[in-house]
Amino acid sequence: MKSRFALAALLLTSTLGLALAQTPAPKPAAPPASDAMPVPPPPKVTGTSWVLMDFASGNVLAGDSYDTRLEPASITKVMTSYVLAAEMAGGKIKPDDQVMMSENAWRTGGAGTDGSYSGFEVNKTAPLEAMEKGMAVQSGNDAAIALAEHVAGSEDAFAALMNAYAKRIGMKNTHFVNATGLSAQGHYSTARDLALLGRAFVRDYPETYAYNKIKEFTVGPITQPNRNRLLWLDPTVDGIKTGHHSGAGYCLMASAKRGDQRLISVVMGSTSDDQRTSDSQALLNWGFRFFETHKLYDAGKAIAKQKVWKGAADEVSLGVAEPLLVTVPRGRYAQLKPSMDVPKTLVAPLKQGQKIGTVKVVLDGKVVAQRPLVAINAVDEGGFFKRLWDEFWMWWEAD
Repeated sequence: MKSRFALAALLLTSTLGLALAQTPAPKPAAPPASDAMPVPPPPKVTGTSWVLMDFASGNVLAGDSYDTRLEPASITKVMTSYVLAAEMAGGKIKPDDQVMMSENAWRTGGAGTDGSYSGFEVNKTAPLEAMEKGMAVQSGNDAAIALAEHVAGSEDAFAALMNAYAKRIGMKNTHFVNATGLSAQGHYSTARDLALLGRAFVRDYPETYAYNKIKEFTVGPITQPNRNRLLWLDPTVDGIKTGHHSGAGYCLMASAKRGDQRLISVVMGSTSDDQRTSDSQALLNWGFRFFETHKLYDAGKAIAKQKVWKGAADEVSLGVAEPLLVTVPRGRYAQLKPSMDVPKTLVAPLKQGQKIGTVKVVLDGKVVAQRPLVAINAVDEGGFFKRLWDEFWMWWEAD
């Protein structure tokens, strides 16, 4: 009996040591810029709705009425671009596809309308890539409709694709009925949903996203500038899209990257082009000044080890499948508290990449980042005697 208690104590000590090793710690803190000074209120924004979102986590840093459903105007075309990129990634369309500028697209969104247009000739074709740039840079309604017809046969069918992808992205208060953003009943989104769309676009299809930083584009004899004036005012801004019509007011989704940190702002229902531009710039500057992004863990690298029963190996390395970045108020990095939630008992076999648990990062009692923990390496099932031996010790520890 005495030896059994001694052995149990030894097992308990070993288990405790392992549990302590499993709690991941942040990397050494950078020198605080403002030593935990409180973050001042964000700048005043003139608009119906607005939001500033951290790209790394998707967390809202500031905003007002950002879940209110509003007309998104030509910011809609970001969703059109996302669908095109997704369909191209799936092999359904190609950059050199010849896209017809139909009479319907030309009449509904061409030069004869009050909206923006690209200038591609009616009843003639142009490469898909060129027409998409005409939509992204020039905000061409005609190009958006022609592209929608090429991908799905009709703009209505394309709108169904837009809604399906929006649902996948997590846009919970959005419904599209066209590819352009022209005013239509039942066509709406929110500032938060549009920021999520911008985040997904940058993350999933960076090459197509890059079209939005092109400053001008020429179709035939007509050269038109990008309507996002922040591209000229701030070299860190690399997108993304303006929008305007009488029902929506002036809208702007902007994104900028400074160092490892990227922020996305959305302003809807502003009073003028100047106002949406200055407000968006002020929001981005405020966000970069008072928040900072740090990479806590690299993808595919072990941050902890966990005991494995009945395996060819006795432990498995745990990590994250994607880099874990966190954005916090400046000077608060050292106060982050990471923790792991993993099953008490792991039994082989385990596949590489298999989800094992969760790593959370907390600040002031709130979760600021959370990612699945996955097995960095596979652990095959052990031999007969190894399984039998571990079965005995699992029974012993459970007793």
